[in-house]
Amino acid sequence: MNEPAATRTVLVIDDEIQMRRLLRACLERNGYAVVEAATGDAGLEEAVRRQPEAVLLDLGLPDMDGQAVLKRLREWSQVPVLVVSVRGQEEDKITALDSGANDYVTKPFSTGELLARLRAALRSAQPPAANAVFQSGPLRVDLTTRTVKVKGRKVRLSATEYSLLHLFVKHAGKVLTHGQILREVWGTDDVEKTGYLRVYLAYLREKLEAKPAEPELFVTEPGIGYRLVVQD
Repeated sequence: MNEPAATRTVLVIDDEIQMRRLLRACLERNGYAVVEAATGDAGLEEAVRRQPEAVLLDLGLPDMDGQAVLKRLREWSQVPVLVVSVRGQEEDKITALDSGANDYVTKPFSTGELLARLRAALRSAQPPAANAVFQSGPLRVDLTTRTVKVKGRKVRLSATEYSLLHLFVKHAGKVLTHGQILREVWGTDDVEKTGYLRVYLAYLREKLEAKPAEPELFVTEPGIGYRLVVQD
């Protein structure tokens, strides 16, 4: 029995419009939301903006090779990536897998096989059950259901706010530099864009701290970055 896809978003990066239409129809019929991109640059921008749960990546793109897209994506994201390409040579498959692809499907393919491989990649990306719930003082984050609560009260976060929180939870107790955070959440380590970080950190503090002006969870490490404090 297939696992429900819920509202998981899949980013399709392929320059062939007929292939994008085929993949969209297949994925949407099985409950996935689909985002499309026809070039490597556009795909990387959508990956940053949409934070998809999985990526289907073609290698023959008009502006850059798909292998380069994969390498750039892996600089800041561990999203499951399935290469879907007409290239069937062993060397291409090895290079893609060594560069961080989760799987490799050769065109033409059966939609049943593609969906099965996608489900497998999504399962492998789920956090272990033992680490699925994070607790620090009044803050409770369930990484499986993406539920955030403070003192038992459910808190609604935007996609970017949750991505930022998820990053802090993965590295709880450790200092994250401005560059690390910008790279993983926004796909850039441009320090001139730290304004984005300050704004969204203020949003998190406003929603999750008892006293946002005197944060006890999301503390500043002057000149370096921020740290999520682990409280009893």
